[in-house]
Amino acid sequence: MSLTIYRKAHFNAAHRLYREEWSDDRNLEVFGKCSNPNFHGHNYELEVGLTGTIDPETGYLIDLKLLKDIIREEVEEPFDHKNLNVEVPEFANLNPTVENIAIVIYNKLRQRLDPGFKLTVKLYETPRNFVVYTGD
Repeated sequence: MSLTIYRKAHFNAAHRLYREEWSDDRNLEVFGKCSNPNFHGHNYELEVGLTGTIDPETGYLIDLKLLKDIIREEVEEPFDHKNLNVEVPEFANLNPTVENIAIVIYNKLRQRLDPGFKLTVKLYETPRNFVVYTGD
């Protein structure tokens, strides 16, 4: 029997969406107020889903404390209260759109989790704007 469990997490971060080779006017045209040269912030909500088979010995799909710790170490500690463009190495040359942030989170978590699990990352940038990434 296969099922999916979820763990929620939260982090606050600032970013600026822009392309360095573009003028401020072009960045404003494409990215709107998200291209503010002084950055802006979001209260990101993260949902991590793992799909797999329950271990008959423990009754767990995974120990949720372990998943909590991995999310804290790979996402919350490196991203929370950070300027993603400036302080997070993964975004040194990658525009920190919600899409790219979700992919970076997925890749960081994927390295730490059993490859037998199907991993889903759902990242809310606002209550109405979110992305779901499954590695496909």
